Amino acid sequence: MKPYISRVTMSNTSYVLVGNSAAAVGAVAGIRQYDPRGSVTIIAKEPEHTYSRPLISYLLAGKVDEKRMYYRPLDFYRKSRVQALLGTLVTEVLPDRKVVKTSDGQEVLYDRLLLATGGKPVVPPNLKGVETGGVFTFTSWQDARRIKEYIDKYQVRDAVVLGGGLIGLKSVEALTALGIKTTVLELAERVLSITLDQTASDLVAGALEKKGVDLLCTSTVEAIHSRRGKVSGVTVTGGEKIECGLVLLAIGVQPDTTLAMSAGLKVDRGILVDDYLRTSEKDIFAAGDVAQAMEMLSGEKRAVPIWPLAYRQGLIAGSNMAGHEMTYEGSLAMNSVEICGLPTISAGITSPEGEDYEVLTKKNKRTGAYKKIVFKDDRLVGFIMTGDIERAGIMTGLIKGRVKIGGLKKKLMGDDFGVINLPFDYRAQVAAGKGVYL
Repeated sequence: MKPYISRVTMSNTSYVLVGNSAAAVGAVAGIRQYDPRGSVTIIAKEPEHTYSRPLISYLLAGKVDEKRMYYRPLDFYRKSRVQALLGTLVTEVLPDRKVVKTSDGQEVLYDRLLLATGGKPVVPPNLKGVETGGVFTFTSWQDARRIKEYIDKYQVRDAVVLGGGLIGLKSVEALTALGIKTTVLELAERVLSITLDQTASDLVAGALEKKGVDLLCTSTVEAIHSRRGKVSGVTVTGGEKIECGLVLLAIGVQPDTTLAMSAGLKVDRGILVDDYLRTSEKDIFAAGDVAQAMEMLSGEKRAVPIWPLAYRQGLIAGSNMAGHEMTYEGSLAMNSVEICGLPTISAGITSPEGEDYEVLTKKNKRTGAYKKIVFKDDRLVGFIMTGDIERAGIMTGLIKGRVKIGGLKKKLMGDDFGVINLPFDYRAQVAAGKGVYL
């Protein structure tokens, strides 16, 4: 089913974007490319100018200052002719009236609406002591600011991080950079278990241990203890008690579908969207971490919370909102992170099940670099790289381009593999700037 889209520039159209991160910025670019005169309003609960959320761990660690946090220049809203209502909470969407209601009593009319509400951190239900001072989540600039203020005020020396995923390990890196002794509790048998295999996880665990991090897998927090209203320690699985002055909850993020559900939109784990990023309501679109869009390898709809994908989805949604028909090519699950000096990247299917897959692995005894590549039907469908990730862009391009690998499988494992080794037709795409995706 194609989107309800006018083929002409809609100069009198009112666009409202709920959210102010990558997806919303992409939507502004898409709208303004095809409708330079329509009104665009961004409404966001966070008060900050649009910023690079992946940098919050570097901000906490003191590796970047606040000036480097901004995702766009400070004149972005003015130059893009955007009215930005920052620090404003949207409380309700009324599709029948085409109205967005806010907590300060405003009713904002729209012709086209984008929900780019992102995700919200998961907080363990019924966790004793979770409201204690010194317990934080870590997904926003405000979180980083509050954590740093708390550390400085109470001279925190020991911390417990609940969760060994991407958010948890980046927060660990920041805490160790501040000289804080950190313990990681991970419920799974290893860190980064969703994105990495056993070998790669072991390499990351080794990098953490070299930095003095204590890693306890198959463990979680059973209770948080306090003294005079502040965290004093935790009890973990098995009854062991760990003293600490700060607890950071990093067990995951889930799509924030609250507004979509109250508006009657179709929702699964995220907001269900079609190939045009349109929801079940014809004039409402969704993009970014909250959108459950097509995943290119499985053909299933999944929410894939990755920053570049959020921008891409926003760009396509904005273009469609402004009357220029664009289809979304599908998401590719991909994570790139450096933990304690160890660069790691994974994409696609990394832990295949079944006889249809072929897996090649290689570990460099001298450097410790590790590579794993996964094939299906003569096509690359996934890879893991740790230590040396120089050719990850080529690998990603081969997955997205669905390129027939032929006799190149073993060459892909070589340290000297490059564009010159690719099929001629694909090299021509690369030369034209169409073949490699970063």
